[in-house]
Amino acid sequence: MAEEERLPLNLTELASARRRGCVALGGAIVLGAAVGGIVALFAGQTPALITAGVVIILLTFVSLVAGTRRLWLVGTTVVAKALGSKQVDLRTVDKIELMVTDIRGTRTVGLLLTRGRKSINLAVAIYSGAGGRELGILVLRRLADALASSENTAGLVFSQLLVAQLRAEAKGDAAADRPLYRLATLAPSGKLAQRLKPEAITRFVASLD
Repeated sequence: MAEEERLPLNLTELASARRRGCVALGGAIVLGAAVGGIVALFAGQTPALITAGVVIILLTFVSLVAGTRRLWLVGTTVVAKALGSKQVDLRTVDKIELMVTDIRGTRTVGLLLTRGRKSINLAVAIYSGAGGRELGILVLRRLADALASSENTAGLVFSQLLVAQLRAEAKGDAAADRPLYRLATLAPSGKLAQRLKPEAITRFVASLD
């Protein structure tokens, strides 16, 4: 039996992720030095060096893990791999939620997929200003099909949302007129991460042409 195709789900290329990792490393060094400087004022040089080292190591570790995180769709299963791997089958997923994160004006729209004690946050679009990046047409189509096959009733709602996104792209709508962008703007500003209420998503999808 042929092995099922593994379809990448990452919004950014690996090279871009590595560049961001280098930037994050620089930020970790600066922050570590700043924290160490503050500690030095009160506790002396040795505790300051230890504190700075711990901060730099921890932040670098987090950045490296985030930079190497890769996601794939295999059949109806979303697979995430960083240090380890975990997977959630969309057919039997327990909960599907829409997450919006806002970092310095850049909003990321993601599907939070939960099965038992496993959760995967799958980013489907990133917007800044009037533009951004979205998962490709083929990927969105496969995701929509997988969500439509879910035993969870929310799967059909999110499938319809992605189909509406595909239709908007096919019509040549600007990013600001596409469903995912419009959903991103519905989330109140001032919060780093928030879940949109399921009933709000359902009403929004029902209102789409």
